[in-house]
Amino acid sequence: MDPEKIRASDADRERVADRLREALAEGRLDQGEHEERLDELYRAKTVGELAVVTRDLPAEEPGGQDRPGLSTDEARRLAASGQGRENIVAVFGGAERKGRWLVEPRTNASTMFGGISLDLREAVLSQREVTIQCAVLFGGVDIIVPPGVRVVNNTTAIFGGTSLHGTDAVVDPNAPVVRLTGTCLFGGIDAKAKSPKRKKGTSWW
Repeated sequence: MDPEKIRASDADRERVADRLREALAEGRLDQGEHEERLDELYRAKTVGELAVVTRDLPAEEPGGQDRPGLSTDEARRLAASGQGRENIVAVFGGAERKGRWLVEPRTNASTMFGGISLDLREAVLSQREVTIQCAVLFGGVDIIVPPGVRVVNNTTAIFGGTSLHGTDAVVDPNAPVVRLTGTCLFGGIDAKAKSPKRKKGTSWW
C-alpha cells in the first residue's frame, strides 16, 4: 500500500498539531493561517493528507516528537490547545497560574499595584525555551520552577530588580529555559527553584 494512503491515527494528528503550534510561535504562520490549517488537519483522513498541511514548513527536528513536554496524552492535549501566547494582567489585585497548565511560547505578565504568581512546577512547556515578558509597575512577579530549569534574565530594572535564586546557574545544554524580558519599575521579579509535590503519572514537561 502507498504509505501516503494509510489512514491517519490520532497520534499522527497530534504530531502535526504540535508542528503547527510551533510554527505559530515561530512566526511562520499567523493566527488565521494556523486556524485554517487546523481545520485541514481535522478533515484529513490519510497520512498523505496530513503531510499537505505542513508541506511548506521546516521538517521537525530529529527526536522532537519525543521531547519530555509531550510525553503524556494530557500534555499533548494541552500543547495542541495552545494559542502561541497568553496575557496575564493584575491591576490593584493578583493573578496566578499553578497546577497543570500550558506555558505558551510567550507569556505577557503585566501588573500595576498588584502581584502575579506563576508556579511552573506542574506545568507543561509548549517548547524547550519559553519567554515571559514582564511589565511591572509598583508590583511584583513571583516565578517558581522545578530544579534543573534555567532562568535567563533579560529584564530592565528601574528602581526595582530581578532576583534569580540559583536558577541562572544551570549549565545543562538540554535543560529547559525560561527567559525573562521586559521592564520592572518600582517593583520586583523573583524566580526560584522548588521541588514539586509529585503526583503519580505526571511530569513537568
